[in-house]
This record gives sequence, structure tokens and C-alpha cells, in this order.
Amino acid sequence: MPLYEGPRCNICGEPLVSPHSVTCQRCIEKRPAFTKAFYYGLYSDALKEAINAFKFSKVRRLGAPLARLLSLVEMPEADAVAAVPVSKKSILARGFNQSLLLGKAISEEKGLEFLPHALLKTRTTLPQSSLNREQRLKNLRGVFKADACADGLRIILVDDVITTCTTAHHCAKALLKAGAKEVFVLALARTPA
Repeated sequence: MPLYEGPRCNICGEPLVSPHSVTCQRCIEKRPAFTKAFYYGLYSDALKEAINAFKFSKVRRLGAPLARLLSLVEMPEADAVAAVPVSKKSILARGFNQSLLLGKAISEEKGLEFLPHALLKTRTTLPQSSLNREQRLKNLRGVFKADACADGLRIILVDDVITTCTTAHHCAKALLKAGAKEVFVLALARTPA
């Protein structure tokens, strides 16, 4: 599973066609709440299969090798790690929150404080993967709430896949509202938006 080293937006990480491009059109038009997104590879081939098996087929043992891939990503200086929360319904269906497992492993690997309860998903929403961009934006509006433990911290927010950055944007917005200094996003994979 290759590490993606191609041209990308310097904010959201969207793969770009030209190595001379710096920022994607979407980030120029409306900057997300997070400072920058980092990820291991593109959401395709073996990486996509591994993430899907981990997330949807409950192959929990893939958590450790996927976390090792994530630890290879160059990360900014930060104080703590938080994870994108999932609904209680998803926890019951899967038995775990994949982002929480990855976040815990990254915090241990990097020696950073882990904030497992920094974010809460306040209601069950439709799966983002089943929605288009506009629907995704509406689906998550106001759904995340952050705890005061984020106050004054530079936080790495861990997720499994970045698609349109909607989840990351809304989580970062909640963390910043709770007093976080800065939020970076770290994911296993990125899909072109």
C-alpha cells in the first residue's frame, strides 16, 4: 500500500493534477475549519479493501497494521489526539469506533494526550457515503459537540477516510468553539472530492 506523495491541496489534501497547484478551488472559495489535512494514501485498491474490512466487516485485527501505516504520515506538532465520533447505532452495529482505535494508537505512538471523549455525535445521521456533497453538508450541520478538554490545545483529529472534508470541517468547528487552538486532520486515506 503506497504512501501518496503526489501533488495535493495544502489545506484539505485533495489530490491535484498539477505539481504547480497549491490550493484546490474548494478551499480557495471556502476554507475549512481545520488548519490542514494529512493522510497516508488514496482510497483505492488494497488500502480501500483493508479500510472497508476493518470498518464494515468488523475485522478489528486490521486496526494495528492500519495504525502503523498512519504513524508513517508526517504530522504537525500537536498537544493531543481526538477521534471522529460515531453514533451509538454505529457502535452497536460494528462493535467499535474505528477512528477511536486509530486515534488511541497514534496518541501512544507519538506520546500525545488522547482525548477519547473530546467529541460527541449528538444524533444519528444518514451514512455520509450514501450522500452527495450538498446532502453531506446538511446532514452533519450541528451534529458534533466538543468537550472543554479541547481548550487551549492543538489537536490532531483522526478519521479513517476523508472524502469531501465535511465531517472533518464540522468536528474541527466544534473543537475550535470549545477552545482548541488549532485542529489538524489525520486520516488513512483520501478520495478525490
